[in-house]
Amino acid sequence: MAITQFTYSKIPPEAEALRADVRSFLSDTLADYPPSLRAQSWMGFDAEFSRKLGQRGWVGMALAKEYGGAAAGPFARYVIIEELLAAGAPVSAHWIADRQSGPLIQRFGTEQQKQFHLPAICRGESFFCIGMSEPNSGSDLASIKTSATRDGDGWRLNGQKVWTTNAHHSHYMIALVRTGEKSAARHEGMSQFIVDLNLPGISIRPIRDLAGGEHFNEVFFDNVLLGPDALVGSEGKGWDQVTAELAFERSGPERFLSCMALFKTLVDGIGKRPDALQSREIGRLAAKLLTLRNMSLAVTAQLAAGEHPSWAASCVKDLGNLFEQELPEVAQLLLADEPTQQGGSAHAQVLAYLTQMAPSFSLRGGTREILRGIIARGLGLR
Repeated sequence: MAITQFTYSKIPPEAEALRADVRSFLSDTLADYPPSLRAQSWMGFDAEFSRKLGQRGWVGMALAKEYGGAAAGPFARYVIIEELLAAGAPVSAHWIADRQSGPLIQRFGTEQQKQFHLPAICRGESFFCIGMSEPNSGSDLASIKTSATRDGDGWRLNGQKVWTTNAHHSHYMIALVRTGEKSAARHEGMSQFIVDLNLPGISIRPIRDLAGGEHFNEVFFDNVLLGPDALVGSEGKGWDQVTAELAFERSGPERFLSCMALFKTLVDGIGKRPDALQSREIGRLAAKLLTLRNMSLAVTAQLAAGEHPSWAASCVKDLGNLFEQELPEVAQLLLADEPTQQGGSAHAQVLAYLTQMAPSFSLRGGTREILRGIIARGLGLR
C-alpha cells in the first residue's frame, strides 16, 4: 500500500511556471520583513497582505471561475503556498478559508452560500476559522456536545469550541455540532454550519500561548439564532463532510515548512565552512525535508485525481510534525546561540519562538495518536 500511496509526482509545467512570479512578488513585498516575523508564517496575521494576494488571484485558486477563483488544480495551489511558506509570508488571515472552508462550501454548499462566500474568499477579504475541538473532547470529535436545535425555520446554537485558531480575527466559523441524539453510531447526528461570528450570543476569548501570542481562542455560543441558510450540506452528514475537509488540512506543505525560517537562519549561521557534525546534520535534515515534499506532492496528485487520501495525508502530517519538532533541538546542538526573545541574533530570536511553538505542531490538525490510528487502519492493522 505504501508504494501506491506515495508514488513520485512531478509538478506539471503549467503549475511550475507560477513560481517565478510568486518569488518576485514576495521579494518586493517582504523585502524588509525580519526573520522573527517570518518565523510565524502561517500563524502570522496580515489582512492587507492577504488582500494583495487576492488581487493577484492567489487566494481561492482552486475554486470555480464563476465564483472568482481560477479553477486551478491542486498543483498550482501547491506552488503558491510552498513559495509563501518558504519565504515566511504572513498568510494566516486567509489560510483556512483558502485551504478548506472555500473548497468545503463549493463542494457541499447551496448556490446561495457559494455566491455569497466564495467571491469574498477569493478576494482575500473573508476570513474563516474551524469549529471542531471542544473542552473534554480532546481529539475525539465524535464526543462533541455543542448542539444546534430546530427553531422555526432556523436553528438555535449552544455550546463551546476551544483552540479555535484566529476566531478573534475571523468573520465566519464552520462549526461541527450535534443536530441529532447521540447514539451507538457515534459518528451520526452531526452537521456543519456557517456561523457569522458577529451574531448576538457569541463571545470569543483569546488563549495566550507560551510564546506570548494569541492565535487560539475559546468560543462560546449562548442561544445563537442561525438562519435556515446556515446549514452546510446535508443534516446529519457532518462527519462525512469534515473527514473530507481534513484531507486538505493534513496533506499540505505547511505540515513540514513551519520551521523554514529557522532552517534558513541555522544554515546562514553555520556559514560556508561547516564542521563534520554540522555537515551531517544539515544534510540529514535536508534529506528529510525533500522526502516530506515528495510525499506531500504524491498526496497532491491523489487530490488532483479526485481521490480522498486520508491515510496518506495523515502520514505526511505525522512525519512532518516530527521533522518540525526536531529542528529546534538540532539547531541548539549545532550553534552556540542561546534562544532569546529580546536582543541577540536573528537566529536566536527565531529559535526562541519556534522552540516554544513546536509542541503545538503535533496538536493542531489532529494529534499524533489520532493520526497513527488512521495510519494503522490504512495498513489493515486495526
